[in-house]
Amino acid sequence: MPRYRFWNRTRTGQVEVATHLTRNGTEAHVAVCTAPGCNWSSGEHTTRAAAELAADTHRCNPR
Repeated sequence: MPRYRFWNRTRTGQVEVATHLTRNGTEAHVAVCTAPGCNWSSGEHTTRAAAELAADTHRCNPR
């Protein structure tokens, strides 16, 4: 399985937004919370704006 290489990484609070290439060679964007115990991620988005919106609306409540 190929390793994903992320670039264009930005941070909004605890959430990190990054860009990577999918298996098909298309760009995808992902938002992931880096808070300990949160384990939230938004999945792959086709636009950077959608990933940033998911990052802005995430409310972290780790258990």
